[in-house]
Amino acid sequence: MSSIAVPRQRERNVLAAAFGFVRYHVLTVYSLLFFAYLLLPIAIVVVFSFNHPVGKFNFTWQGFTWDNWRYWDGIPGIRGAIILSLEIALIASVIATALGTAIALALVRYGFRGRATTNILIFLPLSTPEIVLGASLLTLFLNLNVVFGFWTILIAHIMFCISFAVVTVKARLVGFDRHLEEAAMDLGANEWTTFRKVTLPLTAPAILAALLLCFAISIDDFVVTYFNSGSSVTFPLFVWGAARIGAPPQVNVIGTAIFVVALTAMLANVVFQRRREVRA
Repeated sequence: MSSIAVPRQRERNVLAAAFGFVRYHVLTVYSLLFFAYLLLPIAIVVVFSFNHPVGKFNFTWQGFTWDNWRYWDGIPGIRGAIILSLEIALIASVIATALGTAIALALVRYGFRGRATTNILIFLPLSTPEIVLGASLLTLFLNLNVVFGFWTILIAHIMFCISFAVVTVKARLVGFDRHLEEAAMDLGANEWTTFRKVTLPLTAPAILAALLLCFAISIDDFVVTYFNSGSSVTFPLFVWGAARIGAPPQVNVIGTAIFVVALTAMLANVVFQRRREVRA
């Protein structure tokens, strides 16, 4: 009986130790599982960018190759789609961030008639389904007899990116210490100098974050772009069309490159902000 009781006691001790570890590290385990769930599709995209498929479909692993990266534009139409997406995303993010920053300053700093209504209108694009926004813009452009293409895509992207810029910059301005601006003006600085040397540097991280967020949303959009693109083909539209007849590994290459660039920009922003905090 003693020889049987000893293994059972050891088994209970192991189970108790495992339960205690899970109990005290449940948040850590949950976080690891959560991030694994988020990053697994991205990992598959990265891995299959090096795949050498036999045929059009890049769904099963066939072998390792660098050719997909060497000839990333080997698929007809992919270069033009990427250039168009980058142009629209860059212009739309800059314009939307500039307008969103001005709107956020007006909403936080000034009281005016219609301020509450403006706040509601800013949040409407965030809560409205993209298919509704796309169909509404399509109806508007058709009624105005607008030629669909680059400009309709750009207008649509600016429209839904402004809300994200306003929300991002507004969150920073709400906790902004106005005494710093008052001190600068007490020392002789006018409104423009105060904005340029005090307000803008302190809100620059939020403005940069809004710019990166708008760029990511714009370059990734499919639904609104699909309704208002006409004959123009952005990269998401190209991926959708290519997936219907095949999935070339060059799509994974571009997706991986965009992810790496976005991650690098995010890390650079974090490092820059920490260095500013240390110097301050």
